[in-house]
Amino acid sequence: MSSMFPHWYRDMSDQTTQNDPLAGGCYCGAVRFEVVEPAIGQGQCHCRACQHIAGGAPQYFLLVPKDGLHWSGKGCATFKKPDLEDAVTRYFCPDCGTHIATRRPDQSAWVLKVGTLDDPSDFAPRFAICYAQAQPFHMVPDGIPVFDDIPNRA
Repeated sequence: MSSMFPHWYRDMSDQTTQNDPLAGGCYCGAVRFEVVEPAIGQGQCHCRACQHIAGGAPQYFLLVPKDGLHWSGKGCATFKKPDLEDAVTRYFCPDCGTHIATRRPDQSAWVLKVGTLDDPSDFAPRFAICYAQAQPFHMVPDGIPVFDDIPNRA
């Protein structure tokens, strides 16, 4: 595991629920993907940007190694907020608008949105980030680490 990931990502590698490749895609089916390497981590993000994208809820995600996500079907459209210096790049279906993944400029891994998996039922967040921006109605499972920001930036 690369040292570019914080220790709390690495500590969870044995907790990944995935044994077989996971598949998923957008709402209309034009964009498809397969996760072919185990997730580095699985969590939920409460930042305001994720709340905007999710309609108010936190984003639930798998952190997937750069080479662990194989795309098929139609290519994604991207969006990067132009007024932010280190903005993330968000990947969307160009037809239905489903937000599928995000890439941060300071890491090579994919932040894959759990709701785009064909079967997200095995997902369980192992940590919560950016909780300082959470809304009173956001829920966090008991016993998982909660960070006010992204830990390596805090």
